[in-house]
Formats: sequence, structure tokens, C-alpha cells
Amino acid sequence: MTDDRNAPVQDEQFPTGLPEELRGLPEGVPRHDPDDQIESAVIRRLVGNWHRRATVKRDEPNLDDLFELDRPDYPERILPFHDHPTYRALDPEKRTQLLSWAWIAYNRHTVMAEQKVANPAFALVMEGEYPELQDEALNISLAQAMVDEQYHTLMHLNASAVTRRKRGWAMPDHDLPISHTAREHQRLRDSADERWQQSLTTLAFATVSEISINAYLDLLADDPDIQPINSSTAKLHNRDEYCHASISAVLAEVVHDRLDEKKQRFFRDMLFEGLEAFVATDYTTWHRIMDLVGVEGGHEMLHDCRAEKSRSRLVRDYTGLHTLIERMGVQELVEFDWSKSYVAR
Repeated sequence: MTDDRNAPVQDEQFPTGLPEELRGLPEGVPRHDPDDQIESAVIRRLVGNWHRRATVKRDEPNLDDLFELDRPDYPERILPFHDHPTYRALDPEKRTQLLSWAWIAYNRHTVMAEQKVANPAFALVMEGEYPELQDEALNISLAQAMVDEQYHTLMHLNASAVTRRKRGWAMPDHDLPISHTAREHQRLRDSADERWQQSLTTLAFATVSEISINAYLDLLADDPDIQPINSSTAKLHNRDEYCHASISAVLAEVVHDRLDEKKQRFFRDMLFEGLEAFVATDYTTWHRIMDLVGVEGGHEMLHDCRAEKSRSRLVRDYTGLHTLIERMGVQELVEFDWSKSYVAR
């Protein structure tokens, strides 16, 4: 392929040229590598699904054939209990099951972020919740983002399905609770008295999700040791989210700027509520997984980990929200200890 990002590209995967979503990527965004067998297969499968429904039937690559049974499904190093004696004493099969469940839960968390938070927020804007934002170009970009989010949902559902088939364990999504982020979002919406509070809560949570999800996906996207299908799924999703982050940041700035002081304060408060929910370790889900795998002493292990504040956050890179707050010009109006997180300069 040519190095020119915007030039038409011909290859056997895309005979009519590289799809628009794979062109014109921002500097530093990971690009599709046609020499990567796993990544190419994931793209061909997904693009093939869309193409077949629209026009002609195409063969799908068999992702199952690319699955490496000896590879873990999830990075052991980011388990909240990775160094706990109870976990270290488990037999290899139970540890493998926990890592597989961690991957299923990771996908479920991602799907919930798209379906319960991001797309509802984009829909609010498109449906006229903020009349001053009724702009044709904005609505088109939001509609495109919503299609992307559905596409990401398909990617992660496919990835979980491959894992279940190859591991031979049922591991149904519905055995897990709704993700911590989705639960907190719904709790805050339910506790809101006014419609504007509910709408700003959803917009704030979506903003945090879209500008912070890169840090979440990075946990797997760059890991060379885990299942290649899993890291490639995170990597491909990550690429789109760099673009979504820009859209969400601009949207948040414009909305915040046009609110009165009371609503501005509420929106900022919800941004930080969203951040706390998004970066937290989901112990409710982990307790459920301990029951599903049958880990003796698992609940006690999780209580030990939760008591250590250093293990309470899965994601520690808060660069996205820090940058947004700076762009809004409200650094002096928020009370948050940034020193306990990583912020890129």
C-alpha cells in the first residue's frame, strides 16, 4: 500500500479502493496493517458482513483458525488480584478461566459503554435536546459515530463468541451484571429531578467514555502476549475512537459554553462522576465471576484488594478529561486531585 493516507489504494481486500474509514486518520492513530494476518482477517470479516448484506455474498475468514489456545485471553498483569496469594495458588485451568471471563467482561463493558451511554447521548443531540446545536454537519458526524459504535459492538460480540467456541466454555454475557459505568449512569439519571439534569448526565458520561476509552483499549491493544484476535479487536476499535474523542470534546465544549452557571456546574460535576465510574475496577462483576468459576476464597480475595486503594482504578490515564477541562478554561473551578493519575503533557 502507498504511504499517502488520502490516495486511493488498490489491493485484493479492497479492489475498489481503501474504505473511507481507513483513510485520512489523524497523526499517531494506529493504521490497518495489511501484513498482519490477524488484523486483516478481522477487518475482512467485518467489512464482508456489511458488504454481503448490502450487495453480494462474500466468504468470511475463519477467525477460529487464527485462535491460539496457548495464549491468555486477557493480560494477567492488570487483574486487580494478579499478585494475591489466593490467585497465585489456583490451578492453571481456573486461572485460564478467570482470564477468559475477564475478556468477556471487558467486551461487555465496552458494549455497554456504546449502547447505554454513547449512542443515547448522540441521539439526544440529533433529536433536538439542544436546539442551538442543530447543525447539518454535526448531525451527520454524530450519525456516522453512531454507526461506528454499532460496528464496535459487533466487533466485541464477535470476539467473545470466538473465545467461547474455542475455549469450550459457555460464558454467556447475561451471566454478568450490567457494567459499573452503566449502573452508575442509570443511578444518577434516576436520581435526577429535572429532564435537563438527566440529559446532561448522559452527555457527560458519554463525553468521558469517548475521550477516555483510548486509555481503556490501550490496556489490551498494545499487549504482545495475549490472544492476537483480542489485541487486534481493541486496536481496531481504538483507531475509530481517536476520531470520536475529537467530536465529543467539541460537543462538550459547545454545550457547556451555552449553559447557565447552574447547569455548567452540574455538567462539570457529572463529568467527574463519569470519570470515577469509567476508571473504577468493577468489583460487582468480579464477585459474580468468582461464583461462576468457583474460586474458593475468591470473595475474600476481592475484599482484600478493594481495601487497597491503589487497586481501585483499572484506568489511570486521565489525559482526555484533563485536556477538555483546560480547553473549557475551567481548571480553577474544579476540585480534583490530578496527582493520583497520569496526565500526558
